[in-house]
Amino acid sequence: QLQLVESGGGSVQPGGSLRLSCAASGSIFDSYAIAWFRQAPGEEREAFLCINYHSIPSRYQDSVKGRFTISRDKAKKMVYLQMNSLTPEDTAVYYCAGRIYDCIDGGRWYQYWGQGTQVTVSS
Repeated sequence: QLQLVESGGGSVQPGGSLRLSCAASGSIFDSYAIAWFRQAPGEEREAFLCINYHSIPSRYQDSVKGRFTISRDKAKKMVYLQMNSLTPEDTAVYYCAGRIYDCIDGGRWYQYWGQGTQVTVSS
C-alpha cells in the first residue's frame, strides 16, 4: 500500500511559480512510479508528467514542456513538481498518483492517489 498526500497548491498570478509536493508513506517508495495529473473544471483528469522508479521522467503534455519539472527525493519519500511561467490554463486540481515501477499514460493504470490540491492562476 502507498499513501500519497499533495501540498503546495494555491493562487498565483500569471507568470508566477509554484512548487507542489507529493509525500509518500506506507510502502517501498523506491519501487513506485509517481505521476502528476490535473483536472480542470469540466474536463477529464489527465497525466502530464511522471517519474519512474529509476527517477527517469516522462512527459505526456506538450503544454508543460520547458515550464514544469518533476523530481523525486527517495530519502524523503517525496516527489516535487516545479511549475514556472504559469498561465490561467494551468488552473486545475493537481493530483499525484502511484503505480509500481514504470510510468504509463492513463489514470486507470495508477492504483494509489492523493486527495488533490487546487492551483489557481489568475490576475
